[in-house]
Amino acid sequence: MVENASSSPETGSAPGRQGSAQHAPILGSASPNPLGDLQALAQVNQRLARALRTLFEPMLRQTCTVAAEAVTVERFDSYLAARNSDLSSVTLIGMAPLSGQAMLVLDGALTFRLVDVYFGGPGLAPNPMPAEFTATAEAMIARVASGFTERLAGAWSELAEIAFQTGRTEANLAMLSTISDEDRVVRTRFQLTIGESRAVGIDLLYPAASLKPISAILSSKVQSRRQPEDPAWQNRLTRAVMGVKMPVRSVLAEPVIPLAQLMSLKAGDIIPISFGPEIPLLVSNKTIARGAVGASNGRAAIRVHRIEPIENEDS
Repeated sequence: MVENASSSPETGSAPGRQGSAQHAPILGSASPNPLGDLQALAQVNQRLARALRTLFEPMLRQTCTVAAEAVTVERFDSYLAARNSDLSSVTLIGMAPLSGQAMLVLDGALTFRLVDVYFGGPGLAPNPMPAEFTATAEAMIARVASGFTERLAGAWSELAEIAFQTGRTEANLAMLSTISDEDRVVRTRFQLTIGESRAVGIDLLYPAASLKPISAILSSKVQSRRQPEDPAWQNRLTRAVMGVKMPVRSVLAEPVIPLAQLMSLKAGDIIPISFGPEIPLLVSNKTIARGAVGASNGRAAIRVHRIEPIENEDS
């Protein structure tokens, strides 16, 4: 049974008018994802996840798997609130020609496990965790960030020409001055599983505003794969093109006579013509040069005086 809704108006509303619609706040809210469906970025992450295995397996000296999670867009303060207070580092990564910097967030426990393996240990993190990174741990973070950035550039190469450059490293995400709490970030998370142990998350954050200029590319379902250039093929193509024969002609004069005179022409009549010091040299009805009439080896010829600029029909 459906109950009758109350017909009495709410306090402060006009007589006979119901209360404000429940969906009004939603209509006025900002879109949670200003970049649209980031399908192409998800493909970049899949390529990067495969490449990261070649980074971590030699450093950990054991097999591991890296899986890319779904891309999410969220406020930076929401991202900070979802993280625990454990020690972690953030390395800034430049993205020229895009503005802003990406942020690589590494878990402190993973960093110390890598340090332990580096010095011959079984790969155990200290317990309890220290309050800050040691100089050796900072060097390990720089090594991971460098290898990560190199593979990041490779994963993006099929999508866009972006020069990723490793920058400074901070130990406190909340103290970053390059981003505000209300700014939106594109979070890409990679789950690193070492042997049978629990997966460790590695986060790469892009400022949403930085990716806005290439949002159309990031939402594309189909990516064109750029093939490496083949110098030998380029040389053969150039030689083949240079061997193509083009018809070249010239017009000495284009006299204009009345139609009545044209209709009365008969054999032996003379049509006077005149031409200037230069005549055009044409290819496919396009003037490519101008020169003077002369002779060469007993044949009529044109001495080229100057090359005409070629107009771009697409401009």
